[in-house]
Amino acid sequence: MSHPNSTPTLTLNDGYQMPQLGFGTFELSDEAVVPAVLKALEVGYRHIDTAKAYHNEAGVGRAVRESGLPREEIFVTTKLWNTDHERAGEALEESLERLGLDYVDLYLIHWPKLGLDKRVEAWAAMEQARAKGLIRSIGLSNFTPQFLSEILKNGSVVPAANQVEYHPTFQQRETVAANAAAGVVTQAWSPLGQAKHLDNAVLGRIARETGRTVAQVVLRWHLQQGRVAIPKTATPARIAENFAVTDFSLTPEQMAAIDALHSGNRLGPDPDLVQSF
Repeated sequence: MSHPNSTPTLTLNDGYQMPQLGFGTFELSDEAVVPAVLKALEVGYRHIDTAKAYHNEAGVGRAVRESGLPREEIFVTTKLWNTDHERAGEALEESLERLGLDYVDLYLIHWPKLGLDKRVEAWAAMEQARAKGLIRSIGLSNFTPQFLSEILKNGSVVPAANQVEYHPTFQQRETVAANAAAGVVTQAWSPLGQAKHLDNAVLGRIARETGRTVAQVVLRWHLQQGRVAIPKTATPARIAENFAVTDFSLTPEQMAAIDALHSGNRLGPDPDLVQSF
């Protein structure tokens, strides 16, 4: 059963398909996440992103079950937290228990913390869990090119994805290039820049030209550049608005104008500087 407005998918390096538009659940409580995910699935999202650190895996799993959709139609991502690098196998099983699922589609190391040996140990445990069928795809989050190269050198499975902060005023082009060179899909968290771009004059002009909202323009920019975008909102109208981005295109000139907005405006922690939370 495909939704009439279903988003395009990207084929990962392990052969699995990932919907290019995901629904983020950061800062949504276990209770609040249930109606939000149900609404997202109702409007057509088939990719839900959570993490142990969000403290809402149980709610996400409940919404997946209550949606009535077949499990195989929903791409579920969760993440290994910083304090669990030495017990990645157990942490995954605890996440699966909270989610109430037999497997997750994607499991990410949330941050490159705690030293190379522990990252490599975590990656090896994730490779083993993947071989057992507890995870379909394994990947990284917030890994700069230096950290990515460590995993490529020391692991036997190439990461399927790397989820990083990416929005019009913070474009990690070196990281995207390193991901692409290794065959790793780039996922954008805070793809809308935490709503800080919604009054940008350039984006406002393009929104008027296309008859769309600024948020829709930015999400379309991500999709056309081959990234996975994971917007987050609990507002039902915005959940639907953010999903309605597959029936228009931006021109090369409009794409270039958004590309030119990069200003190094990082909103989240710098993985190279912040080594503990």
